[in-house]
Amino acid sequence: MSDSIFVGIDVSTKSNKVCILDASGNRLANMSVHNNSHGSSQIVNRVIDLLCKTGCTKVSFGLEATSVYGDGLIFYLKQDKLLKNYATKVFLLNPKQVHNFKKAYSELPKTDDVDAWVIADCLRFGRINLREIYFDEQYKALQRLTRARYHVAQNIVREKNRYLTNLFLKFSGLYQENLFSNKFGATAMELSNGAFSLDEIVHMPVDELAQFINTSGKGKFADPKALADGIQKAARSSYRLPKTVEDSVNRVLAVSTLAIKSYLEQLKSLDKSISSLMETIPNTLTSVKGVGPVYAAGILSEIGNINRFKGQASLAKYAGLSWSRYQSGNFDSDNTHMINSGNRYLRYYLIEAANLVRRHDPEFKRFYELKYRETPKTPHKRALALTARKFVRLVYALLRDQRLYIPSRIE
Repeated sequence: MSDSIFVGIDVSTKSNKVCILDASGNRLANMSVHNNSHGSSQIVNRVIDLLCKTGCTKVSFGLEATSVYGDGLIFYLKQDKLLKNYATKVFLLNPKQVHNFKKAYSELPKTDDVDAWVIADCLRFGRINLREIYFDEQYKALQRLTRARYHVAQNIVREKNRYLTNLFLKFSGLYQENLFSNKFGATAMELSNGAFSLDEIVHMPVDELAQFINTSGKGKFADPKALADGIQKAARSSYRLPKTVEDSVNRVLAVSTLAIKSYLEQLKSLDKSISSLMETIPNTLTSVKGVGPVYAAGILSEIGNINRFKGQASLAKYAGLSWSRYQSGNFDSDNTHMINSGNRYLRYYLIEAANLVRRHDPEFKRFYELKYRETPKTPHKRALALTARKFVRLVYALLRDQRLYIPSRIE
């Protein structure tokens, strides 16, 4: 490491503060540049100049994960032709780890570039979890799509929860009773969105309501008349709202319905784009039954080069699928919690994929059911997380060996 220099960069929307240290911790340079291509060029030129003066052959750049504000700089550093003549590495540091590292110093220099100095010193010590940024245009393009899809999926969940809250106000009986297998189906939502008032549903001839259900459901309901009878009973038991409140709730439900439909269309569009891009990226994850191109893309785009990870445990920790341990003296707690850090996008796609795999693969199904029976609190959530942890081992092995999955036979 004596022939290395370390460049800490504190990224913000408009400017980047830079601190450059040598292997002994001596400050070689400070600078503040604009967060654009011209500013990045200044950083590179200064680093090249110092490499020549010191005779060093290695340079490590480090910056905190700050949304997208550092992405342009990362792309610039990874593609710069001058830096290719040196052993160059770019690291993305977890802000929480940097913050904890900063606490170790009793006194810090009172300068504007203190955060850049701390990042550079983190690189110099190398004692925190440093993982070099993997750069590949296809994976970066895929990552933009899969991360956008993650946020759309989260928006759908939130909007559906808001819809159900207002549904209880409008039609409490329909909310409480499982009359429809899907409360967000076309017929259920049409009934909730003011097609009829509760009193109209109660006094409507059951055959007329059954005809409406049959038409709206396109003949998919096995017994429309029985369903109509159940809906009328639910309407009779439901709370009645004052007219002004009911009108407001109807409007909110209508807007929420449009939002859900819009998000679902966005999800469909993103899934199509992801699947199209995945056709150009060879992978072995889709050989696992239940893992389609979308979830495989979400996993691959966050992992990048599997060789960045020492083993499956390192990959699991990176995804946040790892549990803290509480031990004191002879006491070792059985009730542990999943760590709060980790890549939330990778964790999401691993858990979603594992949920589908456990429905198709006998080995994962048996493992999930075993953990479900063992867990007294939130059994599904915990069993699924443990199944996802098991799934990480499979993902690591398939990507490391570049082989297809052959399910084991369970007698």
